[in-house]
Amino acid sequence: MSSRRQGLLRHVEMPAGVLRRGMNLWPPFLGAGVRVTRVADDYREVDVTLKLGLFNRNYFGTQFGGSLFAMTDPFFALMMLKNLGPDYVVLDKAGAIRYVKPGRGDVFARFRLDAAAIARAKRATARGGRHEPTFTVAIVDRAGDTVAEVDKTLYIRRAQARAAAPASGGAKRRPRAKA
Repeated sequence: MSSRRQGLLRHVEMPAGVLRRGMNLWPPFLGAGVRVTRVADDYREVDVTLKLGLFNRNYFGTQFGGSLFAMTDPFFALMMLKNLGPDYVVLDKAGAIRYVKPGRGDVFARFRLDAAAIARAKRATARGGRHEPTFTVAIVDRAGDTVAEVDKTLYIRRAQARAAAPASGGAKRRPRAKA
């Protein structure tokens, strides 16, 4: 995937507060009841809340697992991209959730990205290689008990410059086969 295809907003500089408000208006989060309550100015800390409501309860009246996973989905990739900058491609590669106990009320996730993880990503991709770190976040209830743990694996590489167009200005054509 070329870095140009990763998305328009990755090239827009926006204050953390603007991003937080925008994410709170994003339809998948609105529908699931997810609220981003804090984004640090350096994009290395994000706090998210999922209120238990009518539309995110499962059959048993507890937090719907899809909503629990959704509340964790974009944050490690977004935090890493904002810290590495537009010279990098950062994508979610894999995710896994382990349910520990039913979420019977509001739940919270606190994402933290330390400077060492950013430095590792820069070192690992300096010569054009890719880096696939895994980060874990706990989803906790009001009492601080773990409801679920989510692992997110990222795909990180340096963005590659777009190949120059041929000097003739057009694509090369294959010679026609003679009949």
